Amino acid sequence: MRDGFLKVMAATPDIRVADCEFNTQSIIGVVEGAVRAGVKLLVLPELCMTGYTCGDLFLQNILTDAALEGLYRVREATRGADVAVVFTLPFLKGSKLYNVAAIVHNGRVLGLVPKTHIPNYSEFYEARHFVPGDSRTERICLFGEEVLFGTKLLFSCKDMQNFVFGVEICEDLWVANPPSGALACAGALLIANPSASDETTGKSEYRRQLVGSQSARTVTAYLYADAGEGESTTDLVFAAHNLIAENGTILAECERFENGSCVTEVDLEKLAGERRRMTTYHVDNTGFETVWFGLPSRHTEENGSFAKSEPAAGSERLSLTRYIDKAPFVPSDEKARAARCREIIRIQAMGLKKRLLHTGMTRAVLGISGGLDSTLALLVTCRAFELAGLDKAGILCVTMPCFGTTGRTYANACALTKKLGATLLEVKIEEAVRLHLRDIGHSADEHDVTYENAQARERTQVLMDMANRHSALVVGTGDMSELALGWATYNGDHMSMYGVNASVPKTLVRYLVGYFADTAENVELSGVLNDILDTPVSPELLPPKDGEIAQKTEDIVGPYELHDFFLYYVMRFGFAPRKILRLALHAFDGEYDRETILKWLRTFYRRFFAQQFKRSCLPDGPKVGSVAVSPRGDLRMPSDACAALWLKQLDEL
Repeated sequence: MRDGFLKVMAATPDIRVADCEFNTQSIIGVVEGAVRAGVKLLVLPELCMTGYTCGDLFLQNILTDAALEGLYRVREATRGADVAVVFTLPFLKGSKLYNVAAIVHNGRVLGLVPKTHIPNYSEFYEARHFVPGDSRTERICLFGEEVLFGTKLLFSCKDMQNFVFGVEICEDLWVANPPSGALACAGALLIANPSASDETTGKSEYRRQLVGSQSARTVTAYLYADAGEGESTTDLVFAAHNLIAENGTILAECERFENGSCVTEVDLEKLAGERRRMTTYHVDNTGFETVWFGLPSRHTEENGSFAKSEPAAGSERLSLTRYIDKAPFVPSDEKARAARCREIIRIQAMGLKKRLLHTGMTRAVLGISGGLDSTLALLVTCRAFELAGLDKAGILCVTMPCFGTTGRTYANACALTKKLGATLLEVKIEEAVRLHLRDIGHSADEHDVTYENAQARERTQVLMDMANRHSALVVGTGDMSELALGWATYNGDHMSMYGVNASVPKTLVRYLVGYFADTAENVELSGVLNDILDTPVSPELLPPKDGEIAQKTEDIVGPYELHDFFLYYVMRFGFAPRKILRLALHAFDGEYDRETILKWLRTFYRRFFAQQFKRSCLPDGPKVGSVAVSPRGDLRMPSDACAALWLKQLDEL
């Protein structure tokens, strides 16, 4: 297991009702396939050794004896294999019959977990045959070995950090207080659920929601293996609806009504990190016992000693098959994306509305450049004024052309303001900037950072003084991606009185403006917005070349789609550079090569650490998503922290 990824499988073998010989061979066949695929945890359906639909045949000793024989054969078949297998069978203990999950690994039965909640309603009559497990843990003798029997068992791999799982069975998930909650609080990062859930109209969607929500509530990877074809159809049909979820996200799902398997990688490091951040995630392992298991030795004996013949078990690097979204801030589904855009815009607008009403101001000032960020800020400000019942003529849009302003962006800034019903003001700052440069002894022909920042600070001075003059609030336009990279002039565009875009990444800004363009009732407004979307991202601080933008931001700091990807995994999960590189290579396969991604990842870390001082004094602004860089919220980071550890790992890569 590298970078926290573990390959897992939920599978439905072909079975015959009450034919334990056939079922055993089928189970062993699935186990062998799982081993070939590099799977470390395999979950099979409830009572797949006998068939869930045996009915009163469960009261026949010949069936339970055959099931036990099948367990023995599966145990023997796993010798030397890396995979832990979970499936259930009818098991006699004393004079009572239990529906137990057997956890088998490398020739051992690690434990037996009885089903806690026995359904006896509607089409289910399990209480006719089985008794529920309780909270006691017993040591019983099975195949001449001591085995733990109980519901409070954790199974932990001593060779793989965070590979800890617990088991609940079918109905256990559907009750008000599933055992998986206690298992997770006791330390389980994976939950295995062998299930036999029959198919009725609409049930699959509820099942999907149930598995997803329980994985989110418990912060676990949840493996749900469902019974399928081969079960009796006397009264019921089973659809083999296998599901694998991770913290609320369905990672893999089988096609219903087809016996098969779903395989993916779960990220245990991410789950462990998420729990570490959640101060309300309480650990309580009272009454639980841990069964430890190790991966089989991959050594060969030479001259009485063991010599390494293969890489250490568990250290192999998985080829990722799970989907890694290259735009984690932007929903890929068009309908979901539109809903997300509406929600974010409302949050932004409500934040600004509250600040306007609190201050009693009926006017707002913002710099309008014809770029994406100022466009979104203006659109949000208009929505806030509508919500507050204010006249949009009180929105003072100030265009401040200077050395780098192009005709295209200037025209779009003016047209956008007029189409939205705001007030357009123009302040030419070229003369003021030249005077300032002369006063500080800097040549206007030297196009360095001083030359650029003098323009940004002059614009901010104009906006602040304009706000004083008109009793207005300066609305900030900078986005979260710029703040993460420090791509803002300190005490220039870095400063405002309320930053509506402060937690909106650049990749999402584009979709928000696009949403306004798609939903605008005014065709001309939509046309202006689409032209703004087609304009290269630029601060326009250097003179144009042949009338075109000469300074393109992404040529300097790198592609924003990469930086937003880096930002998400650095801030949301605290992943190391090595893991982020691996994820990026998978997500952007065919678009960026390794050297390019490494180059910009290094740029990201260098700037992220060096520019924290700008984020330490950010203006107020609303948080809209799971990641933000506000010093009052998500990012309490010292301005003089050293990036050496992160850069060293990048150097090694």
